[in-house]
Amino acid sequence: MIIHALNDYYNRLKHDQGSAIPSFGFSAEKIHFALVINKSGKFIDIKDLREKQNKKIIPKELIVPAGDGRLPGLNIPRTSGINPHFMWDNTGYTLGTDSKKFKAFKEFQYDIGKDIKDDGMQATLKFVSSWNPKNISRLKYYEEMERANIVFQLDGERKFIHEHLAVKEKWLKYCKQKKSEYIGKAFCLASGEEKLVTKIHPSIKGIPPPAKSSGASMVSFNLDSFCSYNKEQSFNAPVSKEIAFSYTTALNYLLRFESRNKVQIGDTTTVFWAEGGTPFIGFLKDILDPINNQADPDLRIFLEAVRDGKMPKNIEDYKNMKFYILGLSPNASRLAIRFWYISTVKDISIKLGQHFKDLAITKNFNNEPEFPGMWHLLHELAPQRDIGKISPLLAGLFFKSILTGERYPSNLLCIIINRICAEQSLKNRTTGKPKENVTYLRAAMIKAYIIRNSRFKNKKEREVNMSLNREENDIGYLLGRLFAVCEKAQQDSLGKNINATVKDKFYSSSSTTPGAVFPRLLRLSQYHLRSIDNQAFRVSNDKLMQEIISNIQKFPPYLNLEEQGMFALGYYHQKQDFYKKLEKKEEESNE
Repeated sequence: MIIHALNDYYNRLKHDQGSAIPSFGFSAEKIHFALVINKSGKFIDIKDLREKQNKKIIPKELIVPAGDGRLPGLNIPRTSGINPHFMWDNTGYTLGTDSKKFKAFKEFQYDIGKDIKDDGMQATLKFVSSWNPKNISRLKYYEEMERANIVFQLDGERKFIHEHLAVKEKWLKYCKQKKSEYIGKAFCLASGEEKLVTKIHPSIKGIPPPAKSSGASMVSFNLDSFCSYNKEQSFNAPVSKEIAFSYTTALNYLLRFESRNKVQIGDTTTVFWAEGGTPFIGFLKDILDPINNQADPDLRIFLEAVRDGKMPKNIEDYKNMKFYILGLSPNASRLAIRFWYISTVKDISIKLGQHFKDLAITKNFNNEPEFPGMWHLLHELAPQRDIGKISPLLAGLFFKSILTGERYPSNLLCIIINRICAEQSLKNRTTGKPKENVTYLRAAMIKAYIIRNSRFKNKKEREVNMSLNREENDIGYLLGRLFAVCEKAQQDSLGKNINATVKDKFYSSSSTTPGAVFPRLLRLSQYHLRSIDNQAFRVSNDKLMQEIISNIQKFPPYLNLEEQGMFALGYYHQKQDFYKKLEKKEEESNE
C-alpha cells in the first residue's frame, strides 16, 4: 500500500513542471562544479555551482544520470570497489586524483557514449582521453575540490552536456537494456502486473543517523531467515524495476533537505503528501514544527478555525482529498516503518483542531505559543529540557496520537508529573530565582491528557476549564489551589527573595501524600498569615484558604496519577488568577 501510494505520487509529480523530480534512469545529486570544455575537448574553465544558503555554501542539486546503486541495473554499490557514474562524478573519477578510478570512468564513458552523435559527448570523450591528472593542482578552487562532484559543460552553452537530448536518450536506452539485476518476470506486488522485478531496491536518503548517509533500504532481505522458497533478497517481495525506481525517487524527493513535506520528531522522520495540490501541506509543516506559526495570518486563521470545529474556506475545496502520513525510523542500513496512516484533509484538520482545543489553557506570558508545535511540547518533557534525551518511542506515539485522534501515550502524564517534581527546587542560573516547574505547556498537556483519557475511558469527555474553576471539587484540584495559596502567604509574609520556598520543600510530597504534609503546611501558613504586614493581603489569603478548605472533607493519604495531574492544574490555575488580579490592580493604579 505504501509503495503504491508513493508510486502514484511520483507519477503526479512527473507531470508537474515545478517539481523537478527525476525520471527513470536519473537522480537528483549535489554538484559542486562544472568543468567547461570546448568542442575539441580542451579544458577552458571551472565554474563554481555552489550556492549560499543561510550563510552556508552548499552544492547545487542537479538531475543527472543515476548511479550509486539507486538505478535498477547498476547492481554494484558505490562502497564496494570502483563504480563510475555517467557524465558526472567526484574528482577521483573525473579529474584523476585516483588513477584507477579515472581509468574506469574513461572506459565507462566510451562504452556508452562512443556512438552518440553529439558535440558535447564527443568533446567529453576527447577530454578524458587527453587530460593529464597532474594538471589538477593548477586549477582554480583546487583546494576546495577534494571529493567534489563535477559535471561537464560546453563552452558557450547554458545547459550541461548530460542534459543534451541525444545523451539522455542513449543513457535511458542503456538503463532499460541492463538486466543483470533482474530475474525475468514475476507479479509485481504494487501493480499486480507481470513485469521484470528488481533484486535490490534503490536507497532512501535524507534519514538522520543511525541511518547511513549513503542511504538505507525500506525493503530488504539480508538474512536467510527472512527469505522463502529459495528466493534471494527482494525477490521475496517482487516489485517491478519501474515502480522500485518511482517509489524510492518520490520518497527521496519528500526527504530532501528543503522539503516542506517532512518533520523530524525524535528519531522518527515523518513525511506526508496528498493525492493533489493543497495549501494544507505547507500548513501542516508549520503546525507540527513551527518557527513562529502565529506570524502567518493565513495559518493562524486556519488554526483558529479548526480549533473551533470549522473548516476554513481555502481548505474547504480540498476536504475530501486523500492524505498520507508515513513515519520512518532508522536502523543502520534499513528503515523501520513506525506508522502509516491514510486519511483525508478534513479528517486530519479535525484531529489537529481537537488537539489544540484540548491543549487550550490560560497562558503564563503573552509571548508563549497559542498553538504549540511538537518541538515545544517535547522540550517540556525532556530531562534538563534537552530534547535529545527524549524517548524516541514516546515522541513517535505522541505524534501519532495527535494526527490520528487516538489517546495520548499512557505514560505521558507520568512523565509530566515526574518532570514537575524533579524541577520543584531548580533555580535560574542567571537570576538565582526559582524556576517555574508547572509551566504553561506542561499544564496544557495535563489538561489535554485528562480530557482525552476520559473521552476514551468513560466515553464521556471530562470538563476541564482553561482558567480557574471555583466550582471544581476534584480533591487533587482543590489541594493544588490550596498549595498555591500557602505559597502566596509565604511570599506576602517574607517577600520573594526566599532561600527555600514552600514549593521547593513540599510540592512533590504535597501532590503525592497530602495527608502527611498538609496539616504541617497549614500550621506553617498560619504563621505566615500572621506575619503579613498588609492587612488586605492577610485577609484575602485567609479568606481564600478557608473557602478551599471548606470543600475538603479530609486530606487523603495519597493521590493517584490523575489526581496529581489535577493538583498541578489547580496550582497553575490559582497562580494565574493571582497574577491576573495583580495586573488588574496595577492597571487601576496607573489610571
